[in-house]
Amino acid sequence: MTNNQGTAPAQEPNAAQPPADRAASTAPGLTGLALVVVLTGYALSIVDSSIVNVALTSISDDLHGGPAALELVVSGYGLTYALGLVLGGRLGDAFGRRRLYAYGLAAFTVTSALCGLAPAIEFLVAARLLQGAAAAMLVPQVLATIQAATEGQARARAIGMYGATAALGMVTGQILGGLLVSLDIAGMGWRSVFAINVPIGVAALLAVRRVPATRAGAKPGFDPVGTVLFGVTMVCLLSLVVAGPELGWPLWLWSLLAVAAVGALALVRAERRLEARGGSPLLSPSVLSHPGMRRGLAAMMPFSAGFGAFLFVYALIAQGHFGFGGLASGGVLAPFAVAFFAVTLFTPRIAAVLGRRIVTLGAVVQGTGLLLLALVIGVGWPRPSLVLVLAGIALFGVGAALTGPTLFRTILADVPPAQAGMGSGVLVTSQQMATALGATVGGTLYLSLAGSLSTASAAVLVLALLACFSLTVLVISLKLPDPR
Repeated sequence: MTNNQGTAPAQEPNAAQPPADRAASTAPGLTGLALVVVLTGYALSIVDSSIVNVALTSISDDLHGGPAALELVVSGYGLTYALGLVLGGRLGDAFGRRRLYAYGLAAFTVTSALCGLAPAIEFLVAARLLQGAAAAMLVPQVLATIQAATEGQARARAIGMYGATAALGMVTGQILGGLLVSLDIAGMGWRSVFAINVPIGVAALLAVRRVPATRAGAKPGFDPVGTVLFGVTMVCLLSLVVAGPELGWPLWLWSLLAVAAVGALALVRAERRLEARGGSPLLSPSVLSHPGMRRGLAAMMPFSAGFGAFLFVYALIAQGHFGFGGLASGGVLAPFAVAFFAVTLFTPRIAAVLGRRIVTLGAVVQGTGLLLLALVIGVGWPRPSLVLVLAGIALFGVGAALTGPTLFRTILADVPPAQAGMGSGVLVTSQQMATALGATVGGTLYLSLAGSLSTASAAVLVLALLACFSLTVLVISLKLPDPR
């Protein structure tokens, strides 16, 4: 998408706007209230991926759920969430992003109430699966609406707030969950971690009319072959990531990786053929081939994997060896949250000065924070300096704030407004998959190393590996286009 797209003079018939661009150019801007409304739904979806973690013991005692059922309470949400994101984005392009956001938020609110009212563990698992599907319907509409209804510095600020919401939601979930279970409001116990979504969701629904209505100028067609192939590929990958640690990574499970590779290859070929015939593929090869999206996703994968691994491994260290409970271990992440939020307020201005070098700077700062943590733990174990630990966490947050929102802008910069939902779905799916994979691999590696080495050595090695992820982002950043 060029900078002058949609501005051609009306008197030049050969330069007339295509319907999709005309719809985008006439869309109203995104007001502050509208941004709060869409980010509220996004925040709920992020928080609910982790808020339940600290309530699992209470759920097990109340509903008599075994380990496998409790695992599904956590992972079932992530499975249907990640599986439906791309399709949710395409549905928003076709039927209107505000409409799909409202439907998704309503479904998320209802399923949250069902989770809170669950009379049995099987009911809770089913409700969590539906809750993840509802989140997949609403989340792609958030970035798609920002992409279609804003431009320039307004878009940069909105995407910065989107990135802050994602990062803070991951941290807030564990803190809020621990607080709600501890307070035991009205004797609700663990049910309050789901019930809290209901009034927030209703409030956002009442204000959803303030969100601008955007959609593709021409309704994209349905791609049944692409949808099936994408579903098969995603199910295989997600099953490997989710079931691997629980089953001990048996050889037969790795065969799913081969099935996923075959499915991905078939998907690429099917989408190319469909687009060549003038159809509407689920994943447009021409859009995915833009340098900004291709290289941005290449940087987003190690960035998100490192982020997911850091949060998971830190929780293991803090609760297992620092002696912190769920609430306290989450509270120690406050420097990360404060640093991330503060820096995102200035990220658009910094990006305007540094261009793509802001991602390079972010990778350097993030890697420095990880190496500082590795040094502090390695030298000071078993009583590392809390001040230096907090400083390392804060540096990690500063680096993430410089990198994440800028990558979001870079990835979506060349996506036409008519395909904003598809682009958003691809971005969030990649982000979620990488984060889950990072948490799984990082946690498994740490536990394996801790079993054969000292705890300090295991932590230092994992943090050094995560610093290598930051180095990978740094190298890729040298080839990124400037964010727009």
